[in-house]
Amino acid sequence: MLGFIAARQAGLDDPARLRRAEATRRVLSLELNKDRDVERIHGSAINTLDIEPVEGRYMLSGGSDGVIVLYDLENFSRKPCYTCKAICSVGRSHPDVHRFSVETVQWYPHDTGMFTSSSFDKTLKIWDTNTLQPAEVFHFEGTVYSHHMSPVATKHCLIAVGTKSPKVQLCDLKSGSCSHILQGHRQEVLAVSWSPRHEYILATASADGRVKLWDVRRASGCLTTLDQHNGEKSKASSEAANTAHNGRVNGLCYTNDGLHLLTIGTDDRMRLWNSSTGENTLVNYGKVCNESRKGLKFAISCGCNPEFAFVPYGSTIAVYTIFSGELITMLRGHYNTVDCCVFQPNFQAEAFEMERSSEYLF
Repeated sequence: MLGFIAARQAGLDDPARLRRAEATRRVLSLELNKDRDVERIHGSAINTLDIEPVEGRYMLSGGSDGVIVLYDLENFSRKPCYTCKAICSVGRSHPDVHRFSVETVQWYPHDTGMFTSSSFDKTLKIWDTNTLQPAEVFHFEGTVYSHHMSPVATKHCLIAVGTKSPKVQLCDLKSGSCSHILQGHRQEVLAVSWSPRHEYILATASADGRVKLWDVRRASGCLTTLDQHNGEKSKASSEAANTAHNGRVNGLCYTNDGLHLLTIGTDDRMRLWNSSTGENTLVNYGKVCNESRKGLKFAISCGCNPEFAFVPYGSTIAVYTIFSGELITMLRGHYNTVDCCVFQPNFQAEAFEMERSSEYLF
């Protein structure tokens, strides 16, 4: 550490190198935090988390009972031991609470005045944070599994929505309507994610075993369908051709630079793809246990070298190096199945949620 500081002071080293080294060191030394806790509000399973990207201070959580809670992660007491308090919640008594399980929550990428939630009650709701009232509600014919807003978009306000229908829905915040649909999947769409590098590029994952990349400006839409065999059809059966996994694909996440895409399937495999060429990089992560029948929310680190993936794995969280596939450690502390996790880059700490409990880890 002193060597990094001396080299930086002398102008011999990249200033960002020290930050990357410290971020990496902290991830590698992660363990259950004995000083920080989170106020227990949820009385049932927690399915989804999101920390706002502006200050990294406020966290949303969505539960299987339809409840949404907003937490302040800041430690105002300045004491070593403290509890992150819930500021407000959309509880069961709220007139606009989701009737069924909340599957995805997401902050508006540019400020904390708005957030979104989607649910098994076939709705996507746009919330005013200050009033906790829905500013807009989108209704769908089938169960909503996932939705996502682009973190970098400046020329559109589209929300991609994956539902029980094989058609990907694009909802426009400006017009308040579903602008158009993307057709190509054969079964329900379990996960969607906009590229953090190109605002018009969208990745979708489906129960049909396929992962598709789309340019929403194009009439045809689909750019490519990821193929686990990289086009070597002679080595694959006809059923396996142009599939990303031999099972349902229920998790996908871009690396922070947008150059690669990680996917997880119910075939107990995780794969890393070149997002520009669609090539399977063939990184071997070994068996990645995945028993979830819906979306699996995993996270990727930011600012580390190498970068890491945090994957719910039964009652633990498996930490992998993304580009080598090495299993670094298993984070333990939960007593039941972990369903989702989120990475907090400001403090190099993670918040993990249990599928059938309301305990938190930082």
